[in-house]
Amino acid sequence: MPKPAFIWEAGDDDLILTGHGGLGVVGQLLNTLPLGERLNVSRVPGAEHPDISHRDVAVAYLGLLAQGQNDFDAIEAFRDDPFFALSLGLAHVPSSPTLRQRLDQASAAEDQTQWNATIQASVDQLLRRHIHCDPIQIGTQEFVPVDIDVSPFDNSKTHKEGVSRTYKGSDGYAPIFAYLGHEGYALAADLREGKQHSQKGTPEFLTTCLERAHAILPEAQLLVRLDSGNDAAENIDRARAEHADFLIKRNLRQESPAAWLELAKAEGTAEGTAEHPREGKTIYRGTTWRTPKAGHEPERVVYQVVERTITAEGQILLIPEVEVATYWTSLGAPAEAVLPWYPDHGTMEQYHSEYKTDLDLERLPSGKFATNQLILQLACLVFNVLRIIGQAALDDPAVPLRRKATRRRLRTVIHNLITCAAQLIRHARRVRLRYMRRNPWGRVLQHLYATFT
Repeated sequence: MPKPAFIWEAGDDDLILTGHGGLGVVGQLLNTLPLGERLNVSRVPGAEHPDISHRDVAVAYLGLLAQGQNDFDAIEAFRDDPFFALSLGLAHVPSSPTLRQRLDQASAAEDQTQWNATIQASVDQLLRRHIHCDPIQIGTQEFVPVDIDVSPFDNSKTHKEGVSRTYKGSDGYAPIFAYLGHEGYALAADLREGKQHSQKGTPEFLTTCLERAHAILPEAQLLVRLDSGNDAAENIDRARAEHADFLIKRNLRQESPAAWLELAKAEGTAEGTAEHPREGKTIYRGTTWRTPKAGHEPERVVYQVVERTITAEGQILLIPEVEVATYWTSLGAPAEAVLPWYPDHGTMEQYHSEYKTDLDLERLPSGKFATNQLILQLACLVFNVLRIIGQAALDDPAVPLRRKATRRRLRTVIHNLITCAAQLIRHARRVRLRYMRRNPWGRVLQHLYATFT
């Protein structure tokens, strides 16, 4: 039998090591927000004079989410961790029952929106202070995209409030998300029952998101992108009312692909264009006008029609294959300049995945719908904290990653920066955080901490 490679033993209590040194930067960003002060003055029935403040409860849970943990019981590992409390500015670290109970109490208060509104205001302030959105150029104009979509959360085999059948065929929730810029900042998130149709409540959500986006980036021209589940005249009207442009995929419903092919061929030498990337395949792009609903003014529609008479493998088709994609738009650029920007809307699936897997939030921790809504709001704040840290680190020369990127996944930020090992040292009334000299991520965190200070 080989001898054991390691001998495990407890260290000296004066030697304080941490495996999540990046929480120091998270705490630095959170401490610039008025979140704690506003939560502490809020009235929570059953917790009017709490031993542990509302701020400590909320920020402690944010500290868990920043490490990709959502379970209330995970807080027990940090009850006696001096760095966890110090990095987040906590007077007390709550127990698991306190954490669960306080979030339940806050979400069940008469003014259920109080904590949600406070967290949302903190999200807005954080974005106003720390984000930079590079615009996309369509034709001669520049836009900042606002992408909105629903993404089901699979919570099957649970009895949580609000869980029901989603359009993906599983039991769960169907939250709606809004993201700002192609960097993927979380603008808003709203929890919905799984059975709720994606369009129900979306016009109001769209208006709120655009109002907040204008306040965050007052000089930017916004471009709303929605998929065919939100093909509705009301969404178009809401976008126009908020002075935003739009690019919305149309639901063809009863429209015939053959009729669109006929239209495309007729306009092939007028407003439209026709390309032949290979033998047996023709792509038509062009513009026409349609009325979204009876009594509505006609809106511009850009379309792409693909006709295949021969497959890529060379098989000749007896009946041509026709694919049609059409979009409502307020953009004035030619169709060939507009159409490539809709597939970029699909990047949202990566952002949804960051909520579900990187923050581990697909299976929400509470059995109460209102509490899970509050947790989703807190996750929106943490999402942006981690995104801002990742974006700020992109151009740091100390970063050992050499692949060029426009953003880092939250999982990468958590793995490389938040879980950076360090030693906590108290000496001469000063607190120091010492990282290993050969660890380049420690230097990155040092630069980030100075930046956000």
